Amino acid sequence: MFKPADISQWQGRIDDEADALRWHQAIKPLNDDLNIENSSVLLGFACDEGVRRNHGRPGAKEGPAAIRRALANLAWHHNNPIFDGGDIICEGEQLEVAQRQLAEQVTSILHRNARPLILGGGHEMAWGSFLGLSNYLQQTAIKKNRIGIINFDAHFDLRAPMPQATSGTPFRQIAQQCKDQQQPFNYMVLGINPLANTNTLFEFAKNHHVTWRYDTDCTQDQLPSITQQFDRFLKEIDELYVTICLDVFAPHIAPGVSAPSTIGIEPLFALKLIETIKQRCTQHQVRWRISDIAEMNPIYDIEQRTARLAARLIESTVKFHNR
Repeated sequence: MFKPADISQWQGRIDDEADALRWHQAIKPLNDDLNIENSSVLLGFACDEGVRRNHGRPGAKEGPAAIRRALANLAWHHNNPIFDGGDIICEGEQLEVAQRQLAEQVTSILHRNARPLILGGGHEMAWGSFLGLSNYLQQTAIKKNRIGIINFDAHFDLRAPMPQATSGTPFRQIAQQCKDQQQPFNYMVLGINPLANTNTLFEFAKNHHVTWRYDTDCTQDQLPSITQQFDRFLKEIDELYVTICLDVFAPHIAPGVSAPSTIGIEPLFALKLIETIKQRCTQHQVRWRISDIAEMNPIYDIEQRTARLAARLIESTVKFHNR
């Protein structure tokens, strides 16, 4: 079910000084009459059915609302407007319906020359996000349309969707779609926890030429090496989809997730990587089309740590979208 934006969710402080806007004052509801070209559009994916199927901790369906609350009072530092595109709400166990609805909304936003930024919700959202981008590229007949995915995640999420899709299967579904359409499967994962991924998953990743780095190898001293990996990866694609699963961070930093990690990567380094990705995209003329943030579970959050981190990551992503 699609629910239009509810701007009453956006509440926060109002300062008397000039040029002192906050996000809740800058955000506008999306409607068909607006010119949103070159803007970012927030779109909620209120769903944790994939997490439930994957035997994770339910609660991520409340993630979009928690992230909006954390964003609302942040200072606004951008020139381009920001829009709230509403929510896709998974009704009951109808995950596949919600994923198709997400894809439709993503495609629609892209046709309006804006950049979707999806707030999750379980990582099953990735299938809908990718499908929306893929459909857009097919509908516009863009010739150079090789899609690449950079995933910040402790997990590959490459499990086989048997008997049905879960939050652990979206990138396997994407791999199959790429095979069916005779497109390359360009997938990079940063922050892999080796103890949270079986040998079967590593073997599938290896056989499908997935690029990955362990959480222990995602440190500041490794930035030159990671940048070289980015360069090799970006040379092979035209369109980029960046997805951040909050379980890539340690539980004392991001406790509000569906499947807590152990070591994780540092938030400051993640922000540096986002900046580096943007720089290298410019260098290689790759279009960063779409972003999302997954596994925000407010039930297990402490002092809004995870929601605040999600908000900071979104702020950084919007910053680079709007350059």
